[in-house]
Amino acid sequence: MSPIAYTGIIIAVAVVLFVWNKIPVVLVAMMTALALWATGILTLPQALAGFGDPAVIFIASLFVISSALEVTGVTAWAGQLLIKGAGEESRTRLLLLKMILVALLTALISVNGAVAALLPVVVVIAVRLRRKSSQLLMPLVFAAHAGSMLALTGTPVNVLVSEAGAEAGVGEFGFFEFALIGVPLLAGTMAIIVVFGQRLLPERNGATMPADFSRHAKTLVEQYGLASGLYQLRVRASSPFVGQAAAAIDLSAYPELKLVAIQDNISSGPLRRAAIAEGDHLLLRGDADAAAALAAKAHLAFREETKTGQGEEVLFNRRSGLAEVVIPPRSGLIGQRVFPGMVTDSGDLIILAVQRGGAEAKVGSVAKQAGGIVLQAGDTMLLQGTWKALDVHLNDPDVLVVSSPELVRRQAVPMGPGAKQAVAILIGMVILLATGIVPPAVAGLLAAGAVILSGIMSAEQSYRAISWTTVILVGAMMPLSTAMTETGAAKLMAEQLVSLVGEAGPIALLAGLFALTAIMGQLISNTATALIVIPIGVAAATSMGVSPQPVLMSTAIAAAASFLTPIATPTNLMVMGPGGYAFSDYWKLGLPLLIWFFVVSVFFVPLIWRF
Repeated sequence: MSPIAYTGIIIAVAVVLFVWNKIPVVLVAMMTALALWATGILTLPQALAGFGDPAVIFIASLFVISSALEVTGVTAWAGQLLIKGAGEESRTRLLLLKMILVALLTALISVNGAVAALLPVVVVIAVRLRRKSSQLLMPLVFAAHAGSMLALTGTPVNVLVSEAGAEAGVGEFGFFEFALIGVPLLAGTMAIIVVFGQRLLPERNGATMPADFSRHAKTLVEQYGLASGLYQLRVRASSPFVGQAAAAIDLSAYPELKLVAIQDNISSGPLRRAAIAEGDHLLLRGDADAAAALAAKAHLAFREETKTGQGEEVLFNRRSGLAEVVIPPRSGLIGQRVFPGMVTDSGDLIILAVQRGGAEAKVGSVAKQAGGIVLQAGDTMLLQGTWKALDVHLNDPDVLVVSSPELVRRQAVPMGPGAKQAVAILIGMVILLATGIVPPAVAGLLAAGAVILSGIMSAEQSYRAISWTTVILVGAMMPLSTAMTETGAAKLMAEQLVSLVGEAGPIALLAGLFALTAIMGQLISNTATALIVIPIGVAAATSMGVSPQPVLMSTAIAAAASFLTPIATPTNLMVMGPGGYAFSDYWKLGLPLLIWFFVVSVFFVPLIWRF
């Protein structure tokens, strides 16, 4: 058999296996790359070249940036803004705002960057509003494809057709000239998704959807009886407490108050210095009037956000948080004595409350002297400390953490520690991508390196943030483009199609080129597809005596219409796992969108760029 025949068989088998969905997609992709080598179509370096491709490196770095935005609470903040703007009940408003946002961002930083940045935001919204992620994620990606036609920087294909126009002597397309066609494409895409999306998309979630932690703090403080009567008082310079040891604080004159802990003014963790200093905080529990009287007499100041005494405001904020732990059987803590207000052995966490059987564990009036509560298997403790302390010290095998502090912080603490640095890094990457000062892969690697160097995430956390399934899948399927080019299969398809429609006039030429580009774009990179089709389209336009401009713009639109398969673009693959999509889910919504792109490409483009 010829190399072209082998290539066709390999593509057909891969598509069948993808649709069958019984073999992991990563294995199918790897088998595809190895089959290209085993049949002699590609050399081994060519078959594995995709793993070192700059686009794959860029995608991997985008996962790190996306995770940094999520870890620091930027995505939670953005999600809150979207929910606030759309309302919790309006599906249409939520879809429209989300699609407009991703389209505008795509126009600046490309489809991959925009989807990677907004993917965790949309997942958080799905969790918080109790909506199926499959109803939200595919519209995000398809709107990004439409948004890529709003500006020159939306996709590499736009740059390719602009350069081809200059080489053909008809001039380059302007930076926002693409918007003349991009705006109608986006408007039609949004209308189709709003009207038909709910019926055409599946109702399911990804296999690893996070829990909703948006009200986690309120739940914990109510469960442990700390919902009210908790106050954080700042020690002023004139306070008599300045210079005293923590043990010297005497509240006997205020029997309605109980000292829970003293917090350091810098770290917000338990005080580890020998003496209290200006700016430290007293964490008190009890009567509001008594707390106000103590504040006036001892020159203490209420924090503005905690005057109401709401527990979640005092204990759960940007600097510190809460964690609930369970004492498991055979724990080394069984038999040890603890009491509310006790600082753990690490010196970084405070035990706020202990429960046994879902009720408060009772202690005597002289609990500290008596040794407090003897821990038993099944007891639960509520701990408070800085987010960093919670992350570091709760890996202890002697306790089971009910909800990971890291996951809680990602959802429930908007614009948390490191958020400003993460936003600055994102803006820097956007500028590099929009200006083209460096290649996208370099911009992504610089941004990912900045995330690690700034302390937002460790190198180990960055490794875990990358979706290796997506990275391997994209890298393993890239050699398919090389195989179609090397064997001449793609060129043969293109030339045959042009020979069929070329005699029927320029409109038929646009239709034929759109069909070829769109079909190839479902299986191989749209950039690779454009590189194959552009020179053929320009040559056909020249031979027919018409302007190449509408042909080039039509090709760009067809390349953006990658809706029918998850392997069409990396972004289609990005949402496959979080959305719980199967291979066959894509064409159901993708087909109406493909028809719309066809109508605009064939009939609307010639009205703007004349033959």
